[in-house]
Amino acid sequence: MAIEFTKYHGLGNDFILIDNRSSSTPIVTPEQAIQLCDRHFGIGADGVIFALPGENGTDYTMRIFNSDGSEPEMCGNGIRCLAAFIAELEGDNRTSDTYRIHTLAGVITPQLMGDGQVKVDMGVPRLLAGEIPTTLTPEAEKVINQTLEVAGNTWQVTCVSMGNPHCITFVDDVAAISLENIGPQFEHHSVFPQRTNTEFIEVVRPDYVKMRVWERGAGITLACGTGACASLVAGVLTGKCQRAATVELPGGPLYIEWSEIDQRIYMTGPAEKVFAGRV
Repeated sequence: MAIEFTKYHGLGNDFILIDNRSSSTPIVTPEQAIQLCDRHFGIGADGVIFALPGENGTDYTMRIFNSDGSEPEMCGNGIRCLAAFIAELEGDNRTSDTYRIHTLAGVITPQLMGDGQVKVDMGVPRLLAGEIPTTLTPEAEKVINQTLEVAGNTWQVTCVSMGNPHCITFVDDVAAISLENIGPQFEHHSVFPQRTNTEFIEVVRPDYVKMRVWERGAGITLACGTGACASLVAGVLTGKCQRAATVELPGGPLYIEWSEIDQRIYMTGPAEKVFAGRV
């Protein structure tokens, strides 16, 4: 069966988008997603995203398979790409710039802006160890500046869930981190029962930080939206960042705000179409 797809990227974090509105089950298996994501023998991507029918009153449902076939709860860059893809699918029938998307991390609301950016209400960050999940502290406690031994070194880490787990550590020089060696050891550390995304953050100013990321299930990527959100939260919790900041990723900047009014995280960044095809 031929499958039509559209390739999008958000700051270099790239995805294969599939119109799956005719079924509530992804039409591609995790094994097939691995093949499609292969950059030498497939289309090439960090993940495959499906636009499925909405559930519980939402407009659409988002499912995603990572390049290793695993399924994350949510993807920040991916949901911006999904919003742009849905707008393309709807075409002249589009009646709104805002969508309510059902995800495994809850209902997420992206809004298409006039300048090609997409602003996403990412919800309220979850801060307790049991919500992340991690065994670094008791379940009902926050995980702020905790000591973790990884790769023969001692790291101070802060953990946040944006519907998916993140472990954030602040470093003097983010470019000096050997991500390919250290990232997998963080991801599979025994204190993270569902594995973890790991962000390394260099604070340039309280309103501007540099970030590199090892994504659970995808490895080194050029950008991670939920990771940028989690990193700002970690920066606020540790007194290193303001509640609104630009997070500079290898693929470009995201603007993140942790609202004092409603405690929700708002992420603004691009979603760009690359090409469409059939496989």
